[in-house]
Amino acid sequence: MPSLNAGEPLPALRRRVATIEAHGAGRGAAGAFSSEAGTGSPQKMRPLKDNESEFRSRWNEIRSRTLALGISGLDHALGGGLALGALHEIAPATPFDFGAAASFALALLARALAYNGREILWIAPEAAEFETGHLYGPGLELLGLPMARLIGLAAPHERDAAWAMEEALRCRALAAVVGEFARGSSLDLIMLRRLSLAAGEGGGLGLLLRHCACALPSPVVTRCDIAAAPGARDPFGGLGRPALVLSLVRNRHGPTGRWLLSWDHHEHVFASPPLSLDLAAAASDRLPRAAVRAGAG
Repeated sequence: MPSLNAGEPLPALRRRVATIEAHGAGRGAAGAFSSEAGTGSPQKMRPLKDNESEFRSRWNEIRSRTLALGISGLDHALGGGLALGALHEIAPATPFDFGAAASFALALLARALAYNGREILWIAPEAAEFETGHLYGPGLELLGLPMARLIGLAAPHERDAAWAMEEALRCRALAAVVGEFARGSSLDLIMLRRLSLAAGEGGGLGLLLRHCACALPSPVVTRCDIAAAPGARDPFGGLGRPALVLSLVRNRHGPTGRWLLSWDHHEHVFASPPLSLDLAAAASDRLPRAAVRAGAG
């Protein structure tokens, strides 16, 4: 039985689970033990059941390091949710969708705050604040992100913001760290790798919020393009829940895809809104179901 490594990617761990389950289902009395280090010596044999229990405990530990979004299809594609201790990238699908991308990042922060209750750090260069403005306190409260738990840091330059983000990601007292970058000139591949390693050391949620999408290679675990979507009206005809389209264009733990999401600011959860289009009417020349069943009988 090979050694177990809690840092393995989730697909590799899933294959190990399948191998153990298949081995456990087909082994008999002679196969009830496995040898270590490739030897058949009885002194180094131990029950496969011990290996299986140890592996499952490691597997559960890995799954606990994810932030579930509450959407079954999306969480399944992400391997249980957004990986904690990792770096994720969020970008607007078009320059006009940055508000939706920032709202999605803030909703993730609210989920992370509810998950472990630690503080949130938002880092933004001064140039980014001039272009998009500051965070609005009453709006954050309604979103589920109290200002008392949010720390804002304004950096004079993007290279300073990248350095501050690297140092903050190593801090285990923070639930999540967001770095907002308008140009991303300082985010070369070396800096992105440093940020990814720092997120792994701290164990929190690392979010890289760009003002425009970037197609360059990156060590991030996921990359999401966010576009605004029309939301459904409330029962009184007013504004309903905000909606967006999430395009998962990079996913190291599973497949990519697109999802239509809305945010419930009362429950602080994501939801999949129903389709706004009505179903097509039945064909007028089709026989009734009762007549079809009678003819078949």
